[in-house]
Amino acid sequence: MKPQNTAAPRLESLDALRGFDLFCLVGLEEVIHALNHATDAPWMDKLMWAFTHAEWEGFSPWDLVMPLFMFMAGVTIPFAFSRYKQTSIPSGIYRRIAKRVVLLWIFGMMCQGNLLGLNPDRFYLYSNTLQAIAAGYLIAVLLFLHTRFKAQVAVAVGLLAIYWCGMEFIGCNGYGNGIYTPEGNFAEWLDRICLGRFRDGAWTDNGTVVFAPGYHYTWIWSTLTFGVTTLTGVFAGHLLKSKDITPLRKFHLLMAGGAVMTALGWIWGLEHPVIKRLWTGSMVLVSSGYCWLLMGIFYYLIDCRGYRKHIGWLKVYGMNSIVAYMLACCIRFHCIGQSLFYGLAPYLGDYYPVLITVSNAAVIYLILAVMYKNRIFLKV
Repeated sequence: MKPQNTAAPRLESLDALRGFDLFCLVGLEEVIHALNHATDAPWMDKLMWAFTHAEWEGFSPWDLVMPLFMFMAGVTIPFAFSRYKQTSIPSGIYRRIAKRVVLLWIFGMMCQGNLLGLNPDRFYLYSNTLQAIAAGYLIAVLLFLHTRFKAQVAVAVGLLAIYWCGMEFIGCNGYGNGIYTPEGNFAEWLDRICLGRFRDGAWTDNGTVVFAPGYHYTWIWSTLTFGVTTLTGVFAGHLLKSKDITPLRKFHLLMAGGAVMTALGWIWGLEHPVIKRLWTGSMVLVSSGYCWLLMGIFYYLIDCRGYRKHIGWLKVYGMNSIVAYMLACCIRFHCIGQSLFYGLAPYLGDYYPVLITVSNAAVIYLILAVMYKNRIFLKV
């Protein structure tokens, strides 16, 4: 028996929000940093806070880019898989999920340079945004397919509790037991033990694994909270897909839910610090709250009020988000700008690198625009 096609109309607000996230990541960041270097002005230094990750504790606007990407992967799950909850799940669905996870994992290794560098000494196993999305997506989609909404919420709370308990009460060799310093936390110890030489930046010296100083992103224990971040997107997807709730009511619930999660995250952060590099539970609530608020704003303006006239350029990024990310991470188009505009270098001085950076972003956008115009959408 084939499942009935109950797919809801495409959320243009989700495409636009995804496009906004990717524009910031692949189009805006490098340009802003180049401009800051060229101007060397105090006011630009203040602006750079919004385009720089928090050094350890705390949360900056730029820290939202990765959680938002992961959140939106969760939002799509109810739209893509709800039809299979009404009948037996065909085996092809699991192959589709496995294919997505494996491809995201391989693409993540490509983006880190591990595969394209063809250097076995730089082969790192788990170290990229796409791999975090793959892990969170796998947890969230399996829970969505096999449990009800209340169970999904219970599991999300349980995962946060398990993560917190591990950080607070597990200790070994001077790590953990409530320590949240970069060098002394439990998640850091677990990554070193589990990944060893295959941790990002690690190498061997006379048979001893040496870990890169200053690298304190964690992945193994943080997989639990990657799953929760993606599940908060699933919860938003449940709401947005519902036919029993009016669009305006959905907007109100998104804004209220976002405000509550953000407040709870900052309150919890007084005891369990908000640290993106560790993907702490408090950081999950703070970032997910902001994601709900952004989703609410975009949903209200685009899907409720119908403001779609000027979002086409965002959809160019959003409809091919993985392609945009891969192009930005794996291919440098700066040589095109350098070939075309090298004659301007003496006249532009410190602003010449800004022009080259803009040209790189423009080439990526043009590739995506041609794909969009020709209805070429590459899905994982």
